[in-house]
Amino acid sequence: MTKRLIATLGVMLVILASLSFVKFKQIQTAIAQGAAFQPPPEAVTTIVAMQEQWPATLSAIGTLAAVQGVTVSADLPGIVERVQFESGQAVRAGQVLAVLDTRQEQAQLATIESQRELARLTFDRVQGLLNERVISRAEFDRATADYRQNDAKVGEVQAVVQRKTIRAPFTGILGIRQVNVGQYLSGGAALVTLQSLNPIYVNFGVPQQSVGQIPVGRTVHVHANDAAGAGLTGRVSAIDSLVDQATRNITVQATLANPDGKLRPGMFVQTEVTLGPSQAVLALPASAISYAPFGDSVFVVAEIKDDAGRTYKGVRQQFVKLGPSRGDQIAVLSGIKPGDEVVTSGVFKLRNGAAIQINNTVRPANSPAPNPKNS
Repeated sequence: MTKRLIATLGVMLVILASLSFVKFKQIQTAIAQGAAFQPPPEAVTTIVAMQEQWPATLSAIGTLAAVQGVTVSADLPGIVERVQFESGQAVRAGQVLAVLDTRQEQAQLATIESQRELARLTFDRVQGLLNERVISRAEFDRATADYRQNDAKVGEVQAVVQRKTIRAPFTGILGIRQVNVGQYLSGGAALVTLQSLNPIYVNFGVPQQSVGQIPVGRTVHVHANDAAGAGLTGRVSAIDSLVDQATRNITVQATLANPDGKLRPGMFVQTEVTLGPSQAVLALPASAISYAPFGDSVFVVAEIKDDAGRTYKGVRQQFVKLGPSRGDQIAVLSGIKPGDEVVTSGVFKLRNGAAIQINNTVRPANSPAPNPKNS
């Protein structure tokens, strides 16, 4: 009985050892296959980095402002008798815009003019009597003062009548009319806005450390979001004497021609000022940059060896220092060299050493001056 039990245990141990050996071999094979596994290559697009000369420029958002701009208002209270302009009309300096009712002033003027005429006749008569030594000098002085006083009153009423004729102070474009015939206007009530549009100012802020590189007379390129401001050029005409304490920026004012009047005060535009000589950069599409808190990087195409010594086409992550941007491009100042082939799309799915498959049939935008159709 004991021999049979020992024989059974021996057979079982042999079977267990055999099974364990087979399982060990299976696990060892699976581990070897896992270690040798390579994920499929990622499809990417690439570009060869080329050195370009980029001018040192400063871009800023600017606001257009009229060289001359006012709200034309009523100087004195009164009722509007005539309105002699239309909304949006171009007017010349001195052109009559509106006339207030002056019937009361005209009546006062007629009365005072008659009093002045009487004072003039009295003055002439008194002057003759003075020459004949019939009256005293004091009586002549009183007649003279009376005549001058009445003459001054005539001038005062005439000035009131003239002030109730509202004229354009300068040549420009009117805004929307805000008055109607028969409307009563109080002193200072607005009639219409008037803006001088050619030339026009553009005001923009620059950092305080850059203002020394922008002298008066420096060329400024202005771009708007439509064809009205495409490719306009002006010159720096003034630099503010104060620094904004909140932003530490200094306001710079440039003057540019606006012959068609398409640019209007208050519009936002993109301004660009050349600061100095050009610098050599490597221009890459913005899609080639992988942004991260610990540093920006690109993926450079390279021949990489795996653990078995086999060579495959993969990528090497390279940290870079970025410069200014221009359209779809970003300047790379250091980290790569001319001739490096850089991945331009699909960087989000890559890692250092990843295998790639290049397909440049469709590439991302890479224009220094893009013109989107639906912008």
